[in-house]
Amino acid sequence: MSQKQHLPPDHAPVSSGNIGVLLVNLGTPQSAEPKDVKRYLAEFLSDRRVIEIPPMAWQPILRGIILNTRPKKSAKAYAKVWMDEGSPLAVNTRNQAKELQRLIGDGVQVRYAMRYGSPSIPSQIEALQELGCDRILVAPLYPQYSAATTATVIDKVGQTLGKMRWQPSLRTLPPYHDDPAYIDALAADLARQMDALSFDPEVLLLSFHGMPQRTLDLGDPYHCHCRKTARLLTEKLALMDGLSSMRIETSFQSRFGRAKWLEPATDTTLEGEAGKGTRKLAIAAPGFSVDCVETLEELAIEGRDIFVKAGGEDFAALSCLNTSDAGMDMLEKLIRKELAGWI
Repeated sequence: MSQKQHLPPDHAPVSSGNIGVLLVNLGTPQSAEPKDVKRYLAEFLSDRRVIEIPPMAWQPILRGIILNTRPKKSAKAYAKVWMDEGSPLAVNTRNQAKELQRLIGDGVQVRYAMRYGSPSIPSQIEALQELGCDRILVAPLYPQYSAATTATVIDKVGQTLGKMRWQPSLRTLPPYHDDPAYIDALAADLARQMDALSFDPEVLLLSFHGMPQRTLDLGDPYHCHCRKTARLLTEKLALMDGLSSMRIETSFQSRFGRAKWLEPATDTTLEGEAGKGTRKLAIAAPGFSVDCVETLEELAIEGRDIFVKAGGEDFAALSCLNTSDAGMDMLEKLIRKELAGWI
């Protein structure tokens, strides 16, 4: 509860003593219309953490070419998966925040924000302060750390604090790529989904979001985190009934531009698997905390088309953790661990 303070009669109202949790995901356009997609891409692709090309060289390409061509294509992809309540990523992240609030109780105020788009990180930190939260846990929902994801969230938080007179005390959720709670949740939820399929997958493809090869060369740990997640998950699934004979592979999706990206690529892996005789395949995206356009359109729709056209037969795109029982149990455990000493 907020603490009542003895203040002079003309003092502005002050509320403090509460604890907040801010879940943060990547971002989304406000609608599937090209103009909103263009606005979102302009913010996203102008982040120096995301595009590490000097602005003098990059901005003419972005403004003159990409923002005049890519929004229409991306808008079509968003339109295929857009929900009545909005973007899948925004809806699913909002639902996670609501469910976490229920699980963790009224002693902690839970909100969510988008790194790019709305609700913004500054607006949600301000909202938590207005609720009297002078201690805030910022939780980037990226299991695997990358400067282009986790770090840019912390950058934005820092920019926000730099404009504040009364700053809250902050903690940040570390990457959880190898946390037993995360691996256990993935294994349990993927096993549950595969058990409900009408076929037994010969191959489970773990598809992580791609990054330019240059990020690995510069020392970014993302690739290593993804590989460790895949190894631990493979070991866990091998111990489960009915899954020990299934082959598990790892790939990277969403290549963009001409630069070399992390390999193997998801699209070429799907084509290659079908080409060498794999007929029954399931695909999962363990690096995504919730389903979004990259999982619902790029994997579930485009991925199926690639696999079937190359000779595959049965294909299933498995859901992300979202608000599944396993996923929310994991998220609650991670958040409570980081709030130790505050609650």
